[in-house]
Amino acid sequence: MNPKNIFTELKRRNVYRAAVAYGVVAWFLVQLTTQVFPFFEIPNSAVRFVVIALAAGFPIAMLVSWLYEFTPEGVVRTGDLDPVQARSVQRTSARLLDFIIIGVLLLVIAMLIVGRLPFYRQIGELISQKSIAVLPFENRSEDKANAYFADGIQDEILTRLSKIADLKVISRTSTQHYKSAPENLPDIARQLGVAHIVEGSVQKSGDVVRVNVQLIKAANDSHLWAETFDRKLTDIFSVETEVAKAIADQLRAKVTGQEERVLAAKPTDNPEAYDAYLRGLAYSLKAQNSPANSLGAQKHLREAVRLDPKFALAWALLSYVDSFGYIGITLQATESLREEARQAAETALTLQPNLGEGLIAKGYYYYAYLKDYPSAVRYFEQARPLLPNSSRIPECLAYVARRGGQWEQSESFFNQAERLDPRNVTQLSQHALSYVLLRRFPEALLKLDQVLNITPEDVDTLALKASVAQAEGDLPRASAILGALHPAADNTAALETQIYQAILERRTGQIISRLKEILARPDPAMGYFNGELRFWLGWAQQVSGDHAAAQESWRHAESELEQFLKEQPENYNLMHDLALVEMGLGNKAAALSMAERAVATNPIEKDVVDGPASIEILARVAAQTGEPARSIAALQKLLSIPYEGALPVGNAPLTAALLRLDPMFDPLRNDPRFQKLVVSPAY
Repeated sequence: MNPKNIFTELKRRNVYRAAVAYGVVAWFLVQLTTQVFPFFEIPNSAVRFVVIALAAGFPIAMLVSWLYEFTPEGVVRTGDLDPVQARSVQRTSARLLDFIIIGVLLLVIAMLIVGRLPFYRQIGELISQKSIAVLPFENRSEDKANAYFADGIQDEILTRLSKIADLKVISRTSTQHYKSAPENLPDIARQLGVAHIVEGSVQKSGDVVRVNVQLIKAANDSHLWAETFDRKLTDIFSVETEVAKAIADQLRAKVTGQEERVLAAKPTDNPEAYDAYLRGLAYSLKAQNSPANSLGAQKHLREAVRLDPKFALAWALLSYVDSFGYIGITLQATESLREEARQAAETALTLQPNLGEGLIAKGYYYYAYLKDYPSAVRYFEQARPLLPNSSRIPECLAYVARRGGQWEQSESFFNQAERLDPRNVTQLSQHALSYVLLRRFPEALLKLDQVLNITPEDVDTLALKASVAQAEGDLPRASAILGALHPAADNTAALETQIYQAILERRTGQIISRLKEILARPDPAMGYFNGELRFWLGWAQQVSGDHAAAQESWRHAESELEQFLKEQPENYNLMHDLALVEMGLGNKAAALSMAERAVATNPIEKDVVDGPASIEILARVAAQTGEPARSIAALQKLLSIPYEGALPVGNAPLTAALLRLDPMFDPLRNDPRFQKLVVSPAY
């Protein structure tokens, strides 16, 4: 063939048309898979496989188009056709390819148009008329301190409804951001993906309670059912049961015999115990994960089970609070805390073996304390049929999968949880954190912006955004975010992000004053965090050039932290703090030994999220104590894996950009191996 005629020949053989047709069809298939696969919980790897397969298939399709023609007799090599027959067949093929291109383009246009129509976004309502959200109940009591009681009644009604498998019930964590009796019900229903809304109010006076409840069809704001209940406090459970049954009847939801028994069950016969439980529940549902909230929940739940030792639901929530506080570092990780979490979960299940909340508590105990992930999964899966609308179960499964390094499976579970609880800022934040740990920063920022659309001033979310900016080496952006924050002393994650920013900028005067102010009146509830803040104070003083003050801060921190480690011998976060303090004091052997102890206590093979943080501490200690080769070897490993950063805890992992900025790695600046590490495009 004459090379000058190659383009003519490509046109004659319809290769151009085949390329356009292939491209249009491939684009359509990619759009289809990205929208359909997540609905069926198909992992993202399957979408990637489709994209790769389509890309790999393009040259094959072009080769087939060049070599072969479709004829009435079947597929025939182009070279085997006589010229007259070839022209006729190629004209027919051209028309067929044109029809394919036009047809697929029409489908694409239809998808784009339909995707923008209001009714398309409401299809979920049309096919899910049994979907419902329970908005916060208004507290109409004269005593405004009774707000916890209104919250508790709302949560108990929602919990009963959520145990009916034939209903879709949005979790309280997604509805708590709305006010009671809002005016924009259709918008709220669309945001939550439901057809119906429940509103209510509670008025408590002494031992008498009035509960008003109404069921509303959101599309036209029509009231389907309303009722007022005046009851004694001892009879409040009958109200919750009657409301749940009435709503199920109105929505024509099928209620099984087992579900009817669950709806009618009284968790306790003791009104004082129930009141204490509701107070503890209110603390546990607060958005901020802080020591004050964890201790408040713990205090009231302990009182509830003291007043009624057979209160299985209270035992289950106490266990969950203990385990969540342990892994969230808001409660001191003592042996007594661990034992209480175990006993509380076992007591709940002994009293009520099929209590879904008890199974979740037992699974969370295995996850948080024992890192026994298969056992945790087993308990969570047992709870699924008992709590069909619980977003907490897929959320917990997402955490377990993440700890085991199953990142795609974890993301799939997060997606499941968000469909049941679309405005749960904790779940969204944890999903964002997964992206941060994977160093997928653009996706993390998009997810964090979802959180800020719900809670615009959330300190923890803004601090995590600042941590991403730090990891990307953009200190001005991080400073702009952090400058507007004023975290409380017990909000350690946000406070430490501010401290780290000052250290990265090497301008520590203001943060030193802030830390001195906090430590002048230390809060006993913060436990060893006071010692951790003293380490930060010492490091800030060291960066500022005040070495004597730094030594004094570190000696004070050492004495505090050692006492806590005696009580919490398995607490690797405490070991991190002590290793850094010993490093600052110049105790090389003690610092390295403590860092190695942390690595052994929580090995990376057992926990891929927190395990590498101990290796980061070892890298920092080695860098400061004259062990450059050991530090650089650890850094090479860390930069190649996802994990949760050690400084500050719960933030971004190390990146090449952070290594270029962090003063703790200054001793390595002139080492060619370190220089290569921080400029490598791989990091």
